[in-house]
Amino acid sequence: MIKSYIGIDSHKASNSIAFALSGTRAPEYIGKVSADIGRFIQAMYKIMKKHKLSKDEIKFCYEAGPTGFVLARRLIGLGFDCIVAAPSLMPVKSGDKLKTDKRDAKKIAKLLRSGDLTPVYIPDVADEVIRDVCRGRTDAVNERQRCQKQLGAFLLRNGYHYTGATRWTQKHMTYLRDLVLPDPAQKLVREEYLQRIDFMTQQIDRMEDQMNALCQKWQRRPLVEALMGFRGFRELSSMIIISEIGDFTRFEHPKKLMAYLGLVPGEESSGSTRRQGPITKCGNSHARWILVECAGSYNMPPKVGRELSDRQEGLSQEVKELSWKVQNRLCKRWYRLSMRGVLFNKIRVAVARELSSYIWDLSKIVY
Repeated sequence: MIKSYIGIDSHKASNSIAFALSGTRAPEYIGKVSADIGRFIQAMYKIMKKHKLSKDEIKFCYEAGPTGFVLARRLIGLGFDCIVAAPSLMPVKSGDKLKTDKRDAKKIAKLLRSGDLTPVYIPDVADEVIRDVCRGRTDAVNERQRCQKQLGAFLLRNGYHYTGATRWTQKHMTYLRDLVLPDPAQKLVREEYLQRIDFMTQQIDRMEDQMNALCQKWQRRPLVEALMGFRGFRELSSMIIISEIGDFTRFEHPKKLMAYLGLVPGEESSGSTRRQGPITKCGNSHARWILVECAGSYNMPPKVGRELSDRQEGLSQEVKELSWKVQNRLCKRWYRLSMRGVLFNKIRVAVARELSSYIWDLSKIVY
């Protein structure tokens, strides 16, 4: 039986701790403790000794944030009950205009005691490692694109415009390196941009090699390979989505997965009036982004091309049948929405929302 509830307002250097006993008594602020996990655990054992509490009688909670899940995993590993609360779903009083670490810690302890906090999913260590590598690759790609745009703008200002069919190919890079600029300082600027692009390209390659190596030992590799049997999904996109979502069994229904990805429309209805707005964009934005990008491949008629056929080699007949069912359903839906004059981006989001439900079905087949 839980007798005490400890709220933690976690920060980079320190954690503020508040203590709430069962009942209606106001929470008590204990103080600040170093954010170092070892020191924090020592402080917790001192509190337990002072109040004569066992591990089964204490429950911890802190808000999800930049400090991650390391503290929660350590506490759970030691046998404590710990949750990480969703900050966006925490009750807020409209008249409360004061915010301090002390008040936040007491608030968390009080809400934990009353059961008004919504816990977030704590991912496995392996899932989080692969997720970090995937996000690192995405950051490197974004940085390279930024450098490419800066170099293009620099050359355009000086009257140089590439007329080839595609940019950033080997032919385009050769053109940039052989380009003759009138001033030595401009040559230096051009060379610095090219060096930065080359460095980011090498970094992306190293990230992808690391992703491939990690995937070979990953427990979710069967689901990655099965998802690659869907149209629009390759190894990178499959790993990104699955590492971001993690355990699919925590979603009892595909609608819960849609809501987690923020793909369901917002709604403000009252009485007989129903008003639906843009998608909520709640939850995991990285998984939502890659899923919407993959959904764009369903704007063409159903087809099992050579690349898709190669990716489906070794997959079960059930997975192949589901993949073909997805193509027929989503391509038909895309066509109908386009005939109604719906904008391209809205169609892509609608298809992505339905595509997430088929990924949920796929996880049930694999596991």
